[in-house]
Amino acid sequence: MTYTMEQYRESARAVRARLGAFVPQVAMVLGSGLGSLGEEVENPVCVDYREIPHFKCSTAPGHKGRLVFGTLEGRRVAVMQGRMHHYEGYSYEEVSYAVRVLRLLGCETLVVTNAAGCVNTAWQAGDLMLITDQIKLFSESPLRGENLPDFGPRFPDASHLYTPRLQELARRAARAQGIPLREGVYFYCYGPQYETPAEVRAARILGADAVGMSTAPEVIVAGHCGMEVLGLTLLSNMAAGILDQPLSEQEVLQAGEAAREKFSGLIRACLREL
Repeated sequence: MTYTMEQYRESARAVRARLGAFVPQVAMVLGSGLGSLGEEVENPVCVDYREIPHFKCSTAPGHKGRLVFGTLEGRRVAVMQGRMHHYEGYSYEEVSYAVRVLRLLGCETLVVTNAAGCVNTAWQAGDLMLITDQIKLFSESPLRGENLPDFGPRFPDASHLYTPRLQELARRAARAQGIPLREGVYFYCYGPQYETPAEVRAARILGADAVGMSTAPEVIVAGHCGMEVLGLTLLSNMAAGILDQPLSEQEVLQAGEAAREKFSGLIRACLREL
């Protein structure tokens, strides 16, 4: 399916009708097990995805499927409590649809988070990672099809999808909070099955430090429409084949709960630095 500019604007108008004069500055996508930060938004206005024209619904465990507008650390935010994934049956354009709507609503910065498997064997589950770059191979782009020049050019540059200025901001924030912060490359696989040990070894050879089933499509679209992007990963588990144990979604959700205070502290510190 190819969306028109008018459909994006229709979605934005429906949300804006709920917000009045409020204009969000920062969009935030909260991944698996990390949605609790949305509960900390002050003076919240909540909009269920089902209430927005052309939006799809989030079906993944731990994803509430709503937008929360309000303030956090003095910044006007639009928080996505849950995202859409390609493995849910959605196209990449549908997966990334919300990013363009949030851009139309005024967001100039995207803070994207996820829970992912740790590929780097020198690290451990529970670590936080600053995403410096991403690898997305063997699947189509969310920009495939007719280009919408109101958002960006036909062939956008992808040299710095994750904004260097925001990476440095996150480093400062982590140091100020005393939070150890890894830095690495996120490898996208579309799931829903977890990666095989051979795929994890291949990802490591290609330079990946973490592997997951989200984030890359949204970041490509954010870059296309001129948004600055900060990416943070919770390394919820060691990727397949590193430890002699099976992987499960429950492990991911439990890791998110265990890291909630640390993760929330880092995000809040980053917002203060913006």
